[in-house]
Amino acid sequence: SRLAASWLPDAEVIEAHHASKRDSPSGTSLATLREIAAGRAEAHAEPTAPPASPVEVLPGARGAERDGVHVHSVRLPGLVAHQEVIFGGPGQTLTIRHDTTDRIAFMPGVLLAVREIANRPGLTIGLQTLLGL
Repeated sequence: SRLAASWLPDAEVIEAHHASKRDSPSGTSLATLREIAAGRAEAHAEPTAPPASPVEVLPGARGAERDGVHVHSVRLPGLVAHQEVIFGGPGQTLTIRHDTTDRIAFMPGVLLAVREIANRPGLTIGLQTLLGL
């Protein structure tokens, strides 16, 4: 998302999780918003889309907003964890989407963190550092 935002600074995030998830938006989507903002800043790229319509027929229909990026949260039974980032530019869109359909998908990251814990003093948040990103 960071790299894409440097070329396509207009973006929105849609995240969806199981009905019992307590926070909204998710921590992952908040991290994605920060990455989009950082990508824009590094490239000196500003969103080109006009501000959201001043008339929301239903208040909140455009979602929450941070750093010029709208985020939409969905909580429904049957979901595990899903995130979609849509970037838009003149005549084009780019969509980055990840769907977790079973919690077993989290195990490789958990195992990597367990193996690395002795090598990482202090607090590490996320897998980016462990993956060398």
